[in-house]
Amino acid sequence: MSLPEPRDPAGPYRVSVVCLGNICRSPMAEKVLTADLERAGLGDLVEVDSSGTGHWHVGGEMDPRAASTLRVHGYLTHHTARQFDPSDLATRDLVLAMDLDNLDEVRRFVDEYGEEHGFDMSRLRLYRSFAPGGGPNPEVPDPYYGGDDGFTAVLNMVEAAAKGLTSELVTRLRG
Repeated sequence: MSLPEPRDPAGPYRVSVVCLGNICRSPMAEKVLTADLERAGLGDLVEVDSSGTGHWHVGGEMDPRAASTLRVHGYLTHHTARQFDPSDLATRDLVLAMDLDNLDEVRRFVDEYGEEHGFDMSRLRLYRSFAPGGGPNPEVPDPYYGGDDGFTAVLNMVEAAAKGLTSELVTRLRG
Protein backbone atom coordinates (compact mmCIF):
# COMPACT_ATOMS: atom_id res chain seq x y z
CA MET A 1 0.00 0.00 0.00
CA SER A 2 1.46 3.33 -0.98
CA LEU A 3 1.17 6.33 1.31
CA PRO A 4 0.23 9.72 -0.08
CA GLU A 5 2.97 12.27 -0.51
CA PRO A 6 3.48 14.71 2.37
CA ARG A 7 1.51 17.90 1.88
CA ASP A 8 4.40 19.94 3.28
CA PRO A 9 7.74 18.27 2.45
CA ALA A 10 9.49 20.55 4.97
CA GLY A 11 7.10 19.75 7.81
CA PRO A 12 6.08 16.62 9.69
CA TYR A 13 3.89 13.97 8.09
CA ARG A 14 0.54 14.38 9.85
CA VAL A 15 -1.65 11.36 10.60
CA SER A 16 -5.08 11.56 12.21
CA VAL A 17 -6.96 8.55 13.58
CA VAL A 18 -10.76 8.79 13.76
CA CYS A 19 -13.39 6.75 15.61
CA LEU A 20 -16.82 7.58 16.99
CA GLY A 21 -16.30 9.25 20.38
CA ASN A 22 -12.49 9.62 20.58
CA ILE A 23 -12.25 7.92 23.96
CA CYS A 24 -11.44 4.27 23.09
CA ARG A 25 -10.12 3.12 19.72
CA SER A 26 -8.65 6.24 18.15
CA PRO A 27 -6.74 7.42 21.23
CA MET A 28 -5.44 3.87 21.75
CA ALA A 29 -4.26 3.82 18.13
CA GLU A 30 -2.76 7.31 18.51
CA LYS A 31 -0.70 6.30 21.57
CA VAL A 32 0.45 2.98 20.07
CA LEU A 33 1.38 4.51 16.71
CA THR A 34 3.22 7.39 18.41
CA ALA A 35 5.24 4.92 20.49
CA ASP A 36 6.10 2.80 17.43
CA LEU A 37 7.18 5.90 15.51
CA GLU A 38 9.41 6.98 18.41
CA ARG A 39 11.05 3.55 18.51
CA ALA A 40 11.61 3.73 14.74
CA GLY A 41 13.28 7.13 15.05
CA LEU A 42 10.43 8.99 13.32
CA GLY A 43 9.09 10.86 16.33
CA ASP A 44 10.31 14.17 14.93
CA LEU A 45 9.08 13.44 11.40
CA VAL A 46 5.48 12.30 12.06
CA GLU A 47 2.72 13.85 14.15
CA VAL A 48 -0.24 11.72 15.22
CA ASP A 49 -3.53 12.90 16.64
CA SER A 50 -7.02 11.50 17.01
CA SER A 51 -10.61 12.63 17.02
CA GLY A 52 -14.17 11.36 16.93
CA THR A 53 -16.98 11.91 14.48
CA GLY A 54 -19.37 12.40 17.41
CA HIS A 55 -19.43 15.25 19.93
CA TRP A 56 -20.49 13.40 23.11
CA HIS A 57 -17.12 13.18 24.83
CA VAL A 58 -15.41 16.39 23.66
CA GLY A 59 -13.08 17.65 26.40
CA GLY A 60 -13.23 14.39 28.34
CA GLU A 61 -10.51 11.89 29.14
CA MET A 62 -9.89 8.52 27.56
CA ASP A 63 -12.23 5.72 28.65
CA PRO A 64 -10.73 4.31 31.89
CA ARG A 65 -10.68 0.78 30.43
CA ALA A 66 -8.77 1.96 27.37
CA ALA A 67 -6.32 3.86 29.57
CA SER A 68 -5.83 0.89 31.86
CA THR A 69 -5.17 -1.43 28.92
CA LEU A 70 -2.60 0.97 27.50
CA ARG A 71 -0.93 1.55 30.87
CA VAL A 72 -0.57 -2.20 31.54
CA HIS A 73 1.25 -2.52 28.20
CA GLY A 74 3.56 0.45 28.79
CA TYR A 75 1.87 3.15 26.72
CA LEU A 76 1.11 6.75 27.65
CA THR A 77 -2.51 7.61 28.39
CA HIS A 78 -2.90 11.39 28.61
CA HIS A 79 -5.71 12.37 26.26
CA THR A 80 -8.43 14.97 25.77
CA ALA A 81 -11.22 13.95 23.41
CA ARG A 82 -12.03 16.16 20.46
CA GLN A 83 -14.38 16.05 17.49
CA PHE A 84 -13.13 15.75 13.92
CA ASP A 85 -13.41 19.10 12.19
CA PRO A 86 -13.53 19.59 8.42
CA SER A 87 -10.64 22.06 8.76
CA ASP A 88 -8.49 19.06 9.80
CA LEU A 89 -8.49 18.10 6.13
CA ALA A 90 -6.31 21.14 5.34
CA THR A 91 -3.37 19.89 7.36
CA ARG A 92 -3.50 16.09 7.49
CA ASP A 93 -1.50 13.90 5.15
CA LEU A 94 -3.42 10.78 6.08
CA VAL A 95 -6.74 10.25 7.91
CA LEU A 96 -7.38 6.74 9.22
CA ALA A 97 -10.87 5.64 10.22
CA MET A 98 -11.31 2.81 12.70
CA ASP A 99 -14.40 1.31 11.04
CA LEU A 100 -16.57 1.59 7.94
CA ASP A 101 -19.18 3.83 9.58
CA ASN A 102 -16.56 6.39 10.56
CA LEU A 103 -14.91 6.03 7.15
CA ASP A 104 -18.25 6.93 5.55
CA GLU A 105 -18.64 9.91 7.88
CA VAL A 106 -15.19 11.26 7.02
CA ARG A 107 -15.91 10.61 3.32
CA ARG A 108 -18.89 12.95 3.65
CA PHE A 109 -16.54 15.62 5.01
CA VAL A 110 -14.14 15.01 2.13
CA ASP A 111 -16.98 15.22 -0.41
CA GLU A 112 -18.15 18.51 1.05
CA TYR A 113 -14.89 20.19 2.13
CA GLY A 114 -12.04 18.23 0.57
CA GLU A 115 -11.58 20.36 -2.52
CA GLU A 116 -11.34 23.63 -0.59
CA HIS A 117 -8.75 22.03 1.73
CA GLY A 118 -6.79 20.22 -0.99
CA PHE A 119 -7.70 16.82 0.46
CA ASP A 120 -8.71 13.90 -1.73
CA MET A 121 -9.89 10.37 -1.03
CA SER A 122 -6.39 8.94 -1.55
CA ARG A 123 -5.53 10.37 1.88
CA LEU A 124 -8.36 8.48 3.63
CA ARG A 125 -7.96 4.84 4.68
CA LEU A 126 -9.05 2.31 7.27
CA TYR A 127 -6.51 2.11 10.10
CA ARG A 128 -6.44 -1.66 10.11
CA SER A 129 -5.65 -1.79 6.39
CA PHE A 130 -2.00 -1.41 7.42
CA ALA A 131 -1.96 -4.61 9.49
CA PRO A 132 0.40 -7.15 7.90
CA GLY A 133 -1.58 -10.01 6.40
CA GLY A 134 -4.79 -7.99 6.46
CA GLY A 135 -7.53 -10.34 7.49
CA PRO A 136 -11.18 -10.80 6.63
CA ASN A 137 -12.41 -7.78 8.62
CA PRO A 138 -10.72 -4.42 8.02
CA GLU A 139 -12.47 -2.76 10.96
CA VAL A 140 -11.42 -2.21 14.56
CA PRO A 141 -14.59 -2.95 16.55
CA ASP A 142 -15.83 -0.55 19.20
CA PRO A 143 -15.17 -2.06 22.66
CA TYR A 144 -17.19 0.58 24.54
CA TYR A 145 -20.20 -1.58 25.42
CA GLY A 146 -18.21 -4.73 26.20
CA GLY A 147 -15.80 -5.92 28.84
CA ASP A 148 -12.07 -5.49 29.38
CA ASP A 149 -11.25 -8.28 26.92
CA GLY A 150 -12.59 -6.09 24.10
CA PHE A 151 -10.02 -3.43 24.91
CA THR A 152 -7.23 -6.00 24.87
CA ALA A 153 -8.43 -7.25 21.48
CA VAL A 154 -8.48 -3.66 20.16
CA LEU A 155 -4.96 -3.10 21.48
CA ASN A 156 -3.74 -6.19 19.62
CA MET A 157 -5.37 -4.93 16.41
CA VAL A 158 -3.99 -1.41 16.67
CA GLU A 159 -0.51 -2.69 17.53
CA ALA A 160 -0.44 -4.87 14.40
CA ALA A 161 -1.63 -2.03 12.16
CA ALA A 162 0.77 0.44 13.81
CA LYS A 163 3.71 -1.81 12.97
CA GLY A 164 2.63 -1.98 9.32
CA LEU A 165 2.03 1.75 9.09
CA THR A 166 5.32 2.55 10.82
CA SER A 167 7.14 0.35 8.33
CA GLU A 168 5.52 2.20 5.44
CA LEU A 169 6.31 5.57 7.00
CA VAL A 170 9.95 4.56 7.43
CA THR A 171 10.07 3.71 3.73
CA ARG A 172 8.24 6.91 2.70
CA LEU A 173 10.20 9.29 4.91
CA ARG A 174 13.64 7.69 5.16
CA GLY A 175 13.72 6.11 1.69
